[in-house]
Amino acid sequence: MGDCNDVTTPPHLERRKYRRFNLRYPVHGTFSSENKVSEFDAVSTNVSIGGLLMETASEISPHSLVNFTMTLQGGMVVRPICLEGQGEAVRLGPAETGTCFLVAVTCKRPIAQQKN
Repeated sequence: MGDCNDVTTPPHLERRKYRRFNLRYPVHGTFSSENKVSEFDAVSTNVSIGGLLMETASEISPHSLVNFTMTLQGGMVVRPICLEGQGEAVRLGPAETGTCFLVAVTCKRPIAQQKN
């Protein structure tokens, strides 16, 4: 039986490797599937240093290689900042709107600012 003063994370809560941020910014990239490379446009829904969840009209199959650039702009951002990443699509599901897909991408290396 558990201790009432136990402050550890309950077993039903998911633990994340990196903190996530709810950010909605444009994403553009490519994905490779079955020896074919396709482009996509998307909008991020949440982002961490290790990946992102994005909403897109493109059906990006799980295990596809994804290269992307996310452009931070507007609000407190004085000039656009481009972040880039490369990873694998690990999940595809319907978006709440029903007209798009939610695609989760886990990155091989941390998402970083694009070098000029």
